[in-house]
Amino acid sequence: MTQATAGRKTYVITGGSDGIGLECASRLATAEPGCRVVIVGRDPRRTAAAVDRLRAESPDTAVDSLLCDFADQAAVRRLADDLLTTCDRIDVLLNNAGTVFSRRTLTADGIEATFAVNHLAGFLLTELLLDRIRESAPARIVFTSSEGHYAGTLDLDDVGFEHGYSIMRAYSRSKLANVLTARLLARRLAGTGITVNSLHPGAIATNIWSGAPWFARPVLALMKRRMESPGVGGSRLAYLASSPEVAGRSGGYYHRNRLREPSEPARDDGLGERLYAVSARLVGLPDVSDGSGSPGGSPSTNGS
Repeated sequence: MTQATAGRKTYVITGGSDGIGLECASRLATAEPGCRVVIVGRDPRRTAAAVDRLRAESPDTAVDSLLCDFADQAAVRRLADDLLTTCDRIDVLLNNAGTVFSRRTLTADGIEATFAVNHLAGFLLTELLLDRIRESAPARIVFTSSEGHYAGTLDLDDVGFEHGYSIMRAYSRSKLANVLTARLLARRLAGTGITVNSLHPGAIATNIWSGAPWFARPVLALMKRRMESPGVGGSRLAYLASSPEVAGRSGGYYHRNRLREPSEPARDDGLGERLYAVSARLVGLPDVSDGSGSPGGSPSTNGS
């Protein structure tokens, strides 16, 4: 952190080097030129290009970047450490990074990769940053989910589909986990000045489905012609990040900037609590449901 960035309203956007994350960053940077935007990407060249674009579009905005492989929990912990070192405040955390895998893939941590990247990485990062976000309140946390969560199921004894894996089943499960996590955090953070919401950004023509099976790619190419642009999805993410219309509103699932009722499993608060316990175990955090810890403990307390 430099003197020039100290005290600036700070947005942290994961998956910010491309697609809706980059478009969201662009809208925030141009709409609030006095703010600070920190984008997190995986590819160094793409991330550097994104920073160059944002700085050219909004010279008065402080634009920074960090790299992270969200399939690696150690990398997520390093990211959290870097953010805590370089950001004296985090006003808005946008958990937007996501991916899919055509075949069942395990991370170095031994976890199914779609669930690891789309759910556990954001879950872990949020927990490690919660103290700083509390200090910055009023603040916001947003999870990019999908209408795919309506097809999602959640078997907590087999979250990684050791049996019955498919690309869409794994994706839908991870997006259901996003909505459940947002709702649980909204309840637990009530009264702290932090709001937590999730959204379906739309059927967006991005590169997330580049990992789909070869036989599905021609169909996806045709579907992309009818999909909305990353700019549209980015504007919806930016809406939850900054619009005064949603100030103080928490625990919602949004579609096209309007509240929408999520699926029945996504509204099962007991399932959300059980998911938290499983997620905490998978990333090495204490399970607050048994009184052994609390969300937002310091990284050292949480085992980083």
